[in-house]
Amino acid sequence: MSVPAQPGVLEQLNKAASAEEFFALLGVDYDPKHVNVVRLHILRRMGQYLVSEDFNGLSEAEVTERCRSVLAQAYADFVASSPLDQRVFKVLKDAVAPPPPKNFVPLATLK
Repeated sequence: MSVPAQPGVLEQLNKAASAEEFFALLGVDYDPKHVNVVRLHILRRMGQYLVSEDFNGLSEAEVTERCRSVLAQAYADFVASSPLDQRVFKVLKDAVAPPPPKNFVPLATLK
């Protein structure tokens, strides 16, 4: 009788339902209070980092280690600064008011 193969780490992450599952699967330590505030930001940043990764030809251990490293970096990004500083979501990118045009003349100065 053969033992069914365990799904790879990428498949497990794809099925994860919470940020806490990502941290548990990859063995990355975290502060639950911090993750409760910035969970979506961390996962979005992790996704941004993973897009540039090429896992072709890597062993499952190497893929797991790269994913662990990427999650740790994404988490560190939001420990070191705020979601507003990092701006991973469009709504936060748009929250920055564009600088006024150089030839701007306020209406109050016109007579």
